[in-house]
Amino acid sequence: MTELPFHRDRAESAVGTPLTLADIEAFDDVLDARSPSEFAEDHLPGATSAPVLDDEERALVGTIYKQRSAFEAKRAGAPLAAHNIARLIEERFAGKPRGWRPLVYCWRGGGRSGSLVHVLRQVGWDAVRLDGGYKAFRRQVVAELDSLPLQVPFRVVCGPTGSGKSRLLEALARAGAQVLDLEALAAHRGSVLGELPEAPQPSQKAFETSLWTLLSRFDRRRTVYVESESRKVGNLRVPDVLLGRMRESQCLRLESPTASRVRLLMEEYQHFVRSPAALAGKLDLLKDLHGAARIGEWKALAERGDWSGLVAQLLEGHYDPAYLRSLPRNYKGAQDAAALEVRDISPEGFDALARVALKDHG
Repeated sequence: MTELPFHRDRAESAVGTPLTLADIEAFDDVLDARSPSEFAEDHLPGATSAPVLDDEERALVGTIYKQRSAFEAKRAGAPLAAHNIARLIEERFAGKPRGWRPLVYCWRGGGRSGSLVHVLRQVGWDAVRLDGGYKAFRRQVVAELDSLPLQVPFRVVCGPTGSGKSRLLEALARAGAQVLDLEALAAHRGSVLGELPEAPQPSQKAFETSLWTLLSRFDRRRTVYVESESRKVGNLRVPDVLLGRMRESQCLRLESPTASRVRLLMEEYQHFVRSPAALAGKLDLLKDLHGAARIGEWKALAERGDWSGLVAQLLEGHYDPAYLRSLPRNYKGAQDAAALEVRDISPEGFDALARVALKDHG
């Protein structure tokens, strides 16, 4: 679709790429002039949606452009854009002070962002257009995810399912350590049962933008703690360079008795207790690995409400064998890593464990 609609005054400012996170955060606001669906897929860190054309309008103008001409598309889009920009100023920006300085971008840094910037600057605000738009920023994110992971030291938290790796990362963050929590960014706990209720996963692009944002913010002299993830977290792929860097890094290994792991998992997966049908659907995904008879046994435990028995069997029959197969193959430093024993699964217990980790292992 062509960018539109107003002529852009050459005097209007434009900031070029590559951007640093500090460049972005120096602006008072970051305005995404693309359509709501484009914004939902991914956007610059801290951006808010300020669409010059909504999804239906963008599709209409694009169709006119393809079927008729660029002129016809601009003529149709101009009044739509003008109306939307007027509404944005009336409803969202009217209270902004004279010195307000927003960064504005669209797909390529063309008509949509240019139109919004032009009007904002006519009002008197120091609006700045992002040269190259989201497309240039996206290219930068992809390129820098091949270099940023190489610039910080990682320490990988390993341990069997239910040992509390995510809880330790949370405790380390509370203690002031640098933490890259891939499961939190991906909105998924990383296993077949790891989907979070009412928290859909972001797009791959949004996941990578979140990674870029955190990696850009880290102090390169300090250790970054991360969990021993596999290549995918739910439906999202961990970038190759980051995964390779993790797999060659030093590890910490959590050890926890089965009873403690069962209690921890029952705390974190209460949504399956409330919805056994959802659990049954997830268990069906394991039929090829374990056979219909074993899956039937696990479903029967759920139907009887024997949740601790079910969790223990899942650990013994599915998760632990998979962990023991994959860990030494993917994280060669895990077997010789310093072990931390999990004695208390409360937040206070993991806070104490984080202090030990930081004292003994930096």
